[in-house]
Amino acid sequence: MRDESPRVLAGRTDRLPPSSPRAEVIPLPAEPGPGACAGSLAAVIGGHVRKLRKRRGLSLEALAGRSGVSRAMLSQIELGRSTPTVAVLCKIAHALEAPLSTFLGEERAESVWPLPAAGAKRLLSGDGRVCLRALFSPDPPRWVEFYELRLKGRGEEAFGPQPPGTIKNLVVSQGEIEIVIAENRYALAAGDAIQFVADVAHVYRNLGQAKAVMYVVTSHARIAS
Repeated sequence: MRDESPRVLAGRTDRLPPSSPRAEVIPLPAEPGPGACAGSLAAVIGGHVRKLRKRRGLSLEALAGRSGVSRAMLSQIELGRSTPTVAVLCKIAHALEAPLSTFLGEERAESVWPLPAAGAKRLLSGDGRVCLRALFSPDPPRWVEFYELRLKGRGEEAFGPQPPGTIKNLVVSQGEIEIVIAENRYALAAGDAIQFVADVAHVYRNLGQAKAVMYVVTSHARIAS
């Protein structure tokens, strides 16, 4: 039987007392970040969700059941009328057995992809306190992804279990971070790094009042399409 416990290579650990589940917050924040075009990103994500859902032979109801995202919200996303939050898109990606990059890319035939900050694609949390920026071109979708994760003071973001075989490597660039993996928590300061198997629920939390910045590399196990 496969060991389901997280395997961690850095940090300080102690037991986290049980807490009540966090409510899923859906609304699109009003401030998507400099240069980010929320409408364009919504259309790109929606098109990919619809395309992959149909390729998997799933109805909206079936995808809602798999992902835990309501049918109404999925419909709004597919129509490009709502940009999903980080947590919601992760649920959809998991249900469709695809990396996040599958939903961010546009069709292009290039071999060099400049990634200027002004035009970056950013996913936000419902309260706008967490910003996830893709630091890679998702054309074609990648099985190894590189993200910048910014958390405002006391900001946090929760992620559900990722598909089996997903590994995350994280390094803190600025601030003090607490990462909760399953029921264990790990405190990291600037320069500290951690690696863990991400097939369990995990939370990133900024312990300070100032902005915190970290960089995350996510490696997915290849899944047959």
